Amino acid sequence: MSDLVSIQRGTGRLLLPCLVFVGMVGAVVSSLGAPLIPTVAVAEGVSLGDAQWTLTVTFLVSALSTPALGRLSDGPHRRGVLVTSLGIVTLGGVLSALPVGFVGLLVGRGLQGVGLGLTPVCIAVARDALMPVRARLAVAMLSVTVVAGVGLGYPITGFIAQYGGMSAAFWFGAVVSLAALVVAAFVIPSSAGRPRQRLDIAGAALLGAALAGLFLAIAEGGTWGWVSLRLDAVVAASVIVLVGWTLLELRLKHPLIDLRLLRQPAVLTANMTAILAGVGTYLVISLVTRLVQTPISTGYGLGGSVAVAGLVLVPFSAGSVAALAVIPPLIRRASASLALLLGSVTVLLATIMFVSVRASIWQIVVVMGITGIGAGGLFAVMPGMIVDAVPAHETGSATSFNQVIRAVGYALGSALSAVVLEAFTAQGQLLPTNEGYTVAGFVGCGIWLLTAVICVALLRSCGRTTRQAARSSHILRVQTLLAEDDPDAAAEQVEVR
Repeated sequence: MSDLVSIQRGTGRLLLPCLVFVGMVGAVVSSLGAPLIPTVAVAEGVSLGDAQWTLTVTFLVSALSTPALGRLSDGPHRRGVLVTSLGIVTLGGVLSALPVGFVGLLVGRGLQGVGLGLTPVCIAVARDALMPVRARLAVAMLSVTVVAGVGLGYPITGFIAQYGGMSAAFWFGAVVSLAALVVAAFVIPSSAGRPRQRLDIAGAALLGAALAGLFLAIAEGGTWGWVSLRLDAVVAASVIVLVGWTLLELRLKHPLIDLRLLRQPAVLTANMTAILAGVGTYLVISLVTRLVQTPISTGYGLGGSVAVAGLVLVPFSAGSVAALAVIPPLIRRASASLALLLGSVTVLLATIMFVSVRASIWQIVVVMGITGIGAGGLFAVMPGMIVDAVPAHETGSATSFNQVIRAVGYALGSALSAVVLEAFTAQGQLLPTNEGYTVAGFVGCGIWLLTAVICVALLRSCGRTTRQAARSSHILRVQTLLAEDDPDAAAEQVEVR
């Protein structure tokens, strides 16, 4: 309690900005490698497929580390977990910036991937340390920082790399990570009074193996062939390990991730939406950044530089932040599930616009702005739904699982865009036809339409569950009044019902 009082009186005013800064740094630093893939290929003398691993390894490490960080953050060492993780991210930035070869660059980028796992830790801090109303706003803001940070990471990387070189971009990541570490060390409150959380080592190992196999298949599918025996074997093995992990988690008293919480309609809705929204969002981002940099000589490309490709994502970040002004009143007047539905429909409309009109930069800017509003609304709602539905001691773990499947969605969306465009690339050519972007856009529309349908179905399910809970609560109230020998009050309750 003394820690909480000191927060409210002293560093409380700094806590929310600190948490948002840490979350933003994690997202920006993790996305630094995306615009640099062609530059890495040239500088390190590797293929574009190999250079793609500088982004894939970040998502992979994020997916591996996030569940452990989430579980540890529910215990007494939350501040230590946060500061240590930021130290790892800083080390990764330094290693990526130094001339240590391609393998060293991959290791550095992998260490930077730990940054994406910090958002669930920050959400757990906000839930414990802030007053309820402020905590709800903080949870929404922290979730949006992950989306907005991706949009900001692209233009920042593009400008720094264009004028300072590839190493300068990674030095920037190291500096801001170190700044976040210093701020967190002074502002984040202690959680020493919380009970110790046992870390499920076996569960972490199995989940890590399954995710590693899935990310390997996604990254190498284009090289191995999407119907090759090797790819099928890796995917099958990953699925088997994932099933084994699920059975283990359901048997343990203290699992890495309590999968039983998925029985809660709100938690299930948030997680199903997360993976589909991750696929749909990164599919659009991948298509846009590639289209903008395609030469005008192709007849459909916009001929922009890396910096311009980054700039067109700024409206995406701005739209994500703008969604924060709309979501809280919408949830108060309607419901979180309805907000998910509206967000899905908004991005669906933006994707339809991409299919129809993409002949100029300003049209792409409008598409990304609308996409940002819809995606920002979606990702702002999901963690709040989970936090409201799970016990306080499961906050970090439950939100970390949402973060993991979101990262898997990002990787799938990036790979899906590459698969579709590759199918429309003639043999011996480097660039796809314009039709490839149209087909990929239609695929994105299908994903967002599916997301909207699932939101409608689960919206009805959540409504039934809420009504059942209210009915049960009402019956319990009547029974209590009867037990207290107050039949008049009980009768009044029945009439109200």
